[in-house]
Amino acid sequence: MSAALNELILEALDDLKGKDIVTLDVRELSDVMDTLIIASGTSNRHVKSLANNVVEDAKHSGHQPLGVEGLESGEWALVDFGDIVVHVMLEQTRSFYDLEKLWSMEPGSRSEH
Repeated sequence: MSAALNELILEALDDLKGKDIVTLDVRELSDVMDTLIIASGTSNRHVKSLANNVVEDAKHSGHQPLGVEGLESGEWALVDFGDIVVHVMLEQTRSFYDLEKLWSMEPGSRSEH
């Protein structure tokens, strides 16, 4: 199920021209999720549209999200499917939080600066 849902999410993001789509396997770093998918939108409206497209395509395929947050502002939207969590952000927000770097580091190597 996760592989099919993962592919569906990637297609939903690609359909609306999501930018810099990245999939991270975080099973070794998290007990909460297996996969983190990160994509950028070019505007608040684009971020909202991308996240909504993921939600709608998933629902049509029988996958109900556990939660959706951030659609009000459109700066950073999160769609939680349990094993898979999707983050859609404005490019500057994504650059600031740098989730790819955070989630690629071993827990013991994260510095507390």
